[in-house]
Amino acid sequence: MTVAGEVERQVKRQVKRQVKRQVKRHGKHYTPPALANFLAGRLLAQVEGPRLRVLDPACGDGELLLALARTAGGSGPPLELVGYDLDPAALELARRRAAADGVPVDLHLGDFLDLARDLEPGSFDAVISNPPYVRTQQLGREAAQVLASRFGLSGRIDLTHPFVTLMPALLRHGGALALLCSNRFLSTRSGANVRAVLEADLPVAELYDLGDTRLFAASVLPAVVIARKGARPPEPTFVTAYADPTATPTTERSLYEALATGDATVAQEGRAVVVRHGVLAVQGPGAPWRQSRPGEDAWLERLGAATWKTFGEVARIRVGIKTTADPVFIADDWSGPDAPERALLRPLITHEDVTPWRVSTDLPRRVLYPYDLSAPTRRPVDLAAYPRAAAYLESHADRLRARRYVTAAGREWFELWVPHRPAGWAAPKIVFPDISVEPRFALDTSGAVVNGDCYWISTDDLAPGPDGENLAYLMLAVANSRLAVRFYDGVCGNRLYAGRRRWMTQYVARFPLPDPARPASRALTDAVRDRLAQGGLPSSPALEPLVEAAFELRA
Repeated sequence: MTVAGEVERQVKRQVKRQVKRQVKRHGKHYTPPALANFLAGRLLAQVEGPRLRVLDPACGDGELLLALARTAGGSGPPLELVGYDLDPAALELARRRAAADGVPVDLHLGDFLDLARDLEPGSFDAVISNPPYVRTQQLGREAAQVLASRFGLSGRIDLTHPFVTLMPALLRHGGALALLCSNRFLSTRSGANVRAVLEADLPVAELYDLGDTRLFAASVLPAVVIARKGARPPEPTFVTAYADPTATPTTERSLYEALATGDATVAQEGRAVVVRHGVLAVQGPGAPWRQSRPGEDAWLERLGAATWKTFGEVARIRVGIKTTADPVFIADDWSGPDAPERALLRPLITHEDVTPWRVSTDLPRRVLYPYDLSAPTRRPVDLAAYPRAAAYLESHADRLRARRYVTAAGREWFELWVPHRPAGWAAPKIVFPDISVEPRFALDTSGAVVNGDCYWISTDDLAPGPDGENLAYLMLAVANSRLAVRFYDGVCGNRLYAGRRRWMTQYVARFPLPDPARPASRALTDAVRDRLAQGGLPSSPALEPLVEAAFELRA
């Protein structure tokens, strides 16, 4: 082995030892070489010049910059590689790797978010970056607020957002960005920060949602963005890649080959991954980005034309309770002489209790819910009337009183942070889990409390009397259908690992409803109501034709 080869081997060992420490400290997930090569190749295809000055603002071990040098291979324009990182050990690794490869790299120690202000605008031809991914919960509220104010961000931010906001000013006109980041920005409200920057100043040329392909050694599902300053392609490419347990590979091409060429189902780490090519569709300010494909677009247009209203237009979709101290308030076993009075222990619906159509009749968990259930507004009980509950809560007073935001909001120290309106639990309600592979929308008539890992819709909000109940049955039928899954994947698209989807307010609010007065809608409503009234479960396959007919999608 050559001296350079031995140095490279030793450096790689050190890289592996440091990865876990870097992830914990700075939200860094170092880029695998094959993925780095893909980014480098897509970037070099977008940018031209006699000499290319390229920046990596969070270079870590230098993989992305070295990938550029490998990909260029001396055949393209000379590269001037510049990297920043706030971790000295990471920079030392990058220096040693670059030296071993014979690649000159200009490396700087420090926080790029601070140092960027000293750089000349338009001083780079390209930026290649896998910026740190640290969400608001890990950043801390104060740090997140400082970043939001400084960089003009809103909502829940992660550390990727300020990095992206700096890129337009640093790139020259015609310069290109290759960004590796979480795919959350495609479909979440908080991702609107990144989408807005790209839409305004860095139009996307190529977008790759790499989903659960396991290309990245992290729980983050990655996306690759290739964008150019000042160049707005008429039809930006949008490629998705997701595992499908029902699919079979149709080609021997690698995943990266399929990403660059066309639709295919490829084998990736023993799984079938479906690669679909389309065009990026921007649905409006703040809306999720979606993949446009002719067949799906035509179907969505027909569906939209037959939509009466959306779920969000007829219902208020609420997340369940938030205690901010679950071990104190929630338990499976409240037995014993010192347990709180049973009158305050309410059945609790969690995601484990929800199946399509029905909530389990056996709810093992109880929540200590210290509110007057007959009150029209939130009113905590008088603990003097419940001495055992008072003693129990007092035994956890240190933890509960430490939630200063509760008392600062004018609440009693022993209250839940988000209890909802206590009298509202009695009405029938639609309940569904936040995360699930398939839709699991169920009707609950037990009066149970809904936990924060689920969402709920009260029939009291829909319409008075039978009209509200019938609308709830119609919503159940649509939400539990294959049509809803197809709509979700085409319009919302927030898929996680192993095919799981996020069924939260911003997505479910967009679900379509057919006109309840249509004969097909009435037939669908009757089928669900009658089956549930008889104690059974509606047959989803049998309902699918009725759902399509209600939306006039079949003759």
